[in-house]
Amino acid sequence: MYYSNAVGVGTTTYGSRLFVYEVEGLGNKSVAGSDASKTRKSGRTFVTVAYNRMNQEMKRITRLGGKIVGIYPAGEEPKMAMASSSDPSTPPAPEAAAAPTPAAKKKDDGIPVNIYRPKNPYVGQCLSNDELVAEGGTGRVRHLKFDISGGDLKYVEGQSIGIIPPGTDDKGKPHKLRLYSIASTRHGDDVDDKTVSLCVRELEYKNEAGETVYGTCSRFLCELNPGDDVAITGPVGKEMLLPPDEDANIIMMATGTGIAPFRAYLWRMFKEQHEDYKFKGLAWLFFGIPYSANILYREELEQLQREFPDNFRLTYAISREQQNADGGKMYLQNRIQENADEIWNLLQSEKTHAYMCGLRGMEGGIDEGLSGAAEKQGANWSEFQKQLKKAHRWHVETY
Repeated sequence: MYYSNAVGVGTTTYGSRLFVYEVEGLGNKSVAGSDASKTRKSGRTFVTVAYNRMNQEMKRITRLGGKIVGIYPAGEEPKMAMASSSDPSTPPAPEAAAAPTPAAKKKDDGIPVNIYRPKNPYVGQCLSNDELVAEGGTGRVRHLKFDISGGDLKYVEGQSIGIIPPGTDDKGKPHKLRLYSIASTRHGDDVDDKTVSLCVRELEYKNEAGETVYGTCSRFLCELNPGDDVAITGPVGKEMLLPPDEDANIIMMATGTGIAPFRAYLWRMFKEQHEDYKFKGLAWLFFGIPYSANILYREELEQLQREFPDNFRLTYAISREQQNADGGKMYLQNRIQENADEIWNLLQSEKTHAYMCGLRGMEGGIDEGLSGAAEKQGANWSEFQKQLKKAHRWHVETY
C-alpha cells in the first residue's frame, strides 16, 4: 500500500501526531514560527510539524530555499551533535560516526528504523512481479518481491519501506520517494531473511484535460522485470506493529492494498510458526473490495481459513456484488456494523488489538457501527476508543 498524503517525500497517516522534517539550506531564522532545533554541524535543521500541516510546511520550506532530506515520527529523528556557537569553523562531524546518547540507548526498542536513507538508498533487485487481480476485476495490483541479501536492511511486520523511482520530474529534479507497506514478514516470502515484498496498485486517473495519468512510482513498480534495480529506503513506522503476545486477539480491517501489512501478520502467525513466535490467539480479517476478482491473495487467505478454522476468521465485504441490510452496497463498514457486538466484546480484553489500513473513508462508518454496540452496554465509543489508543491497542494507517 502506498501513502500519498505527504506530497514529496511520503509518510504514513497518524492523525494528530507530530513529525520531524530534517531540512538543509535553512538557518534557525528561516524557520521562525516552527518548532525547530538548532542548526547542526551538517548545516541541517529539524522542524517539528503536526501531521495535518505537513503539506503546508513542506511548501513553505521549499519557498524558503530549503530541501527536506528526511521525515521521521517525532522522537525517532537522528540525534546528532549541534553546531558550536563559539567555533563556527569547526568541520562537521561524519553523521555515520555519531554515537547515540545514553538516553537514546535507553529508548532503543530494537525496532529497525531508517537503516537506509534517501541520499544513500539500498539498491536491490526485483525477483518477481505478479498480478493479483483476477480476470474481471478492476485496476492493476502487483505483488513484488525484492532481493535485499546484499545489504543490512532489516524490518518487522507492520513497517514500510520507501521506493525512489528513477529519473526526474517535470522540473528536472529527482523523483521523491514513496512509502509502501511491507507485505512480507521479517523473514521474507522465502523465509530466508533475504527478501522484502510489496503490494502495489497502479495509480491511474484522468486529469482536467481528460488525459489518462499514471502514478510515477506505482507505474515504475508495476512495470518492473526480474533483475531490474530498485532504490529502497527505510524501514519506517512503529504504529502498526504486532504485539509480542502470542495469545493476543488481532482484528484487522482492510480495503484494497491495505491488505499488505495484514498479509505479513498472517504469514507471521500461521505460515512460519518460528520457535520465537507461535500464535495461539484469534485473528479476524475484514477485507473490503469491489469485486470477487479483486480479492488480493485470495488463495492464501482461504487456505489459512481452512487450515486454522479455530484461530482465523475471514469476512469479505464485496461492494459491487453483495448488499447490506438496507439493500445498498456492502462496504467494509457494513460488515463491521453487522459484527459490532462481537467486536465490542473482544475489545474488552486487554489482549485484543484492532488494526485499520486502507481508505480513510471507512473510519467514520466503523466508528458509527461500534458506537451502537457501545451504547447497548451503556458506554461511549469515543471515550473507549481513546482508552484503546492510549493503551496502544487501536492502530490506524489510512490514506
